[in-house]
Amino acid sequence: MADAGSKAARGQRKTNLPRVQVLFGAVFPLGPGKAALIEAVGRTGSISGAAREMGMSYARAWKLITATNACFREPLVATSTGGPGGGGAYVTDTGVEVLRRYRDIEDKAVSAVTEEVKDLSGFLNEAIDD
Repeated sequence: MADAGSKAARGQRKTNLPRVQVLFGAVFPLGPGKAALIEAVGRTGSISGAAREMGMSYARAWKLITATNACFREPLVATSTGGPGGGGAYVTDTGVEVLRRYRDIEDKAVSAVTEEVKDLSGFLNEAIDD
């Protein structure tokens, strides 16, 4: 079975819940994919490790993190180079706080519409709802 963070596992999840993306004007700084990627950086200590865990290329992960960091006054993910253990990446204090607030928004949004989404899913084809 695929681990919960992998691309295969994400595709296997059965959910009829909304996905929350936070938009500020035309800027899309944070959504479920970027939040999961940043959390994966926190778990793995590297962008490459997070990319592997998420089933995406390092270049894609780097691009997403760079774009997300550019939307905020302070970076959400920072990197370090060299040293005895090599380089790495970590979620900054700002990143921890932004993720906490994003997950809070997500939880509140899901709680607010769970019944309506359940009712709406009754209109789906059975193959889609599986």
